[in-house]
Amino acid sequence: MVRDTLTESVVLVTGASSGIGAATVRRVASDGAAVALLARREDRLKELANDVAEEFDVATHVVPADVSDPAQVTAAVESTVETLGSLDGVVVNAGLGRGDDVETMTDDEYRTMMDVNVDGAFYTAREALPSLRENDGILVFIGSFAGQYPRPFNPVYAATKWWVRGFAMSLAGQVGGEEVGVSVVNPTEVRSEFGSEEGESFEDRFDPGEVTEPEEVADAVAFALAQEPPTTVNSIDVYRRDKFGGF
Repeated sequence: MVRDTLTESVVLVTGASSGIGAATVRRVASDGAAVALLARREDRLKELANDVAEEFDVATHVVPADVSDPAQVTAAVESTVETLGSLDGVVVNAGLGRGDDVETMTDDEYRTMMDVNVDGAFYTAREALPSLRENDGILVFIGSFAGQYPRPFNPVYAATKWWVRGFAMSLAGQVGGEEVGVSVVNPTEVRSEFGSEEGESFEDRFDPGEVTEPEEVADAVAFALAQEPPTTVNSIDVYRRDKFGGF
């Protein structure tokens, strides 16, 4: 069953300062949810939180944190519950790509992807589960097309997203009977800041309408969050329409 609104729900979004995360914050706020915004860039979080609170008349909570630090994640979840009163949905969105081919990838590039994409997803899920269990909540992971099909351009990034999808599906099997919903949303290229620290971002590389927009992914996330657990929405693919043309 799908709820018409997320009113009275509290949703925590990681990687909330831009791209899919920022679009998701706006989308769930438009459905009435109070939103906790987690990312490292506090100035961006505050600006977005103020805009969302004013436009949609919802409570917001800014949580500057690095998902690769378990202590910061623990503090962020505790702060969210203390400030907003509960935790009903979590969007595990924080992620990044670094480097490309394996032979030239540096230790720092490899470690950064593992720390954020893999460890960050684990820490967020681990700390959120007790509250989600209390509230029959829903955990939504942002996966990737690269977590389902080979990505020769960057095998390590692909491996982190295969891990996220495998973790999400296995976790669904572990906690689904406890009224905790777990879903994973798998987009193809999203026109966002992704890749900007490596050079050209997807936002600069692609024209509007050429690939998936952050708002389209946010719509899928909101749909997953609106399910009444135990949800049967385990996976949602958000692919640009010509994605399989290269196979």
